[in-house]
Amino acid sequence: MAPRGSEIRRHELATFLRSRRERITPEQVQLPRGRRRRTPGLRREEVAQLSAVGVTWYTWLEQARDIQVSEQVLDALARTLLLDASERAHLFQLAGAVDPSPAARCPVITPELRMVLTQLEPVPACIQNSRYDILAYNRTYARLMMRDLDTVPPADRNCMILAYTNAEWRESIVFLDETMRLMAARLRVSMAGHLGEPAWKMLLKRLRTESAEFREIWDRYEVVGTRGKTKQFRNPYVGLVTVGHTDLWLAPAMGARMVTYVPADEESRVRLERLHAIALEAEAEPAYRADAAPATGAA
Repeated sequence: MAPRGSEIRRHELATFLRSRRERITPEQVQLPRGRRRRTPGLRREEVAQLSAVGVTWYTWLEQARDIQVSEQVLDALARTLLLDASERAHLFQLAGAVDPSPAARCPVITPELRMVLTQLEPVPACIQNSRYDILAYNRTYARLMMRDLDTVPPADRNCMILAYTNAEWRESIVFLDETMRLMAARLRVSMAGHLGEPAWKMLLKRLRTESAEFREIWDRYEVVGTRGKTKQFRNPYVGLVTVGHTDLWLAPAMGARMVTYVPADEESRVRLERLHAIALEAEAEPAYRADAAPATGAA
């Protein structure tokens, strides 16, 4: 009975992968279309290349062969195929694997903590774990280092990934080189207690694959403890903001902490208040348009 169930699940996985591969255009993943493309969506070799796996291996996966699939490979496939949270969960379930991504529910994030984040506004604040996964955040934080963090897929909401690979996030950090070095050093300290864990291995592999800067810095083997400090950001909406960074530990055993950015001067306070107002306006726009649409149609 069990082998039959596994076979059915492999065929479901193969069908799911093909369906998602065929719906993605080359332009969505920055690939040239070419003149002789007959396959709808991406080719198998393109998915394999973008996911850093062998073409033969990926072909076997779509043929429902009985092969082993690691969490790291499933994560890479989920990102290549632009899966949303529900699709990602379905992928891992079909593969019989546990998703180590921060997109999974975190018991630390309670409704009360989300309320605290809101009450702290206009002070930007978020909740992170020791891997730098951004688990929750308020509206001001969402627009502090980019135009809208909500547009970033949950699996990519990690400060290390953003600082080393996201152009908009990197552009906002005034002292980027120092920041990258300190973040990598802190990550190494935290990782010492999680060696061999899939989520940590997955993050490290992704950073080493996607960033030459990270590989160079990581190989220096620097370590540094947690410390508060003054930071500066070039915000796309309000300009330069200077803040004091503080970590408030929520569950030390799990590495969860609330990160707050309190304005360091009067000008930054005013700019953060303006940024909060911009966030509130953006949040209200869809509702305003929905209310206004019937009146426009009636006219």
